[in-house]
Amino acid sequence: MKTDKIIIANLKCGGCENTIKTKLAELAGVESIVVNHEEDSVTITHNEKSTREDFTKKLHDLGYPEATEENGLLLQLKSYASCVIGRINK
Repeated sequence: MKTDKIIIANLKCGGCENTIKTKLAELAGVESIVVNHEEDSVTITHNEKSTREDFTKKLHDLGYPEATEENGLLLQLKSYASCVIGRINK
């Protein structure tokens, strides 16, 4: 097993956490996902079927870019939509 910790932007609440966990769990080989609000981080334990790049791409697509990426208005709006979906599905 391998573990990747990714520091992200736009993490706001439990709705965000729910969306992140649900969508990352769909990727191949994911064993566990821990979202830490205090650190704005996501820690993924997985086998070799998925890579850190797969996770950062999925997070970016949801509106939660890596903290080192540019975080424009479009990504912020995507994160709000993901947050609302996460709250509804919770």
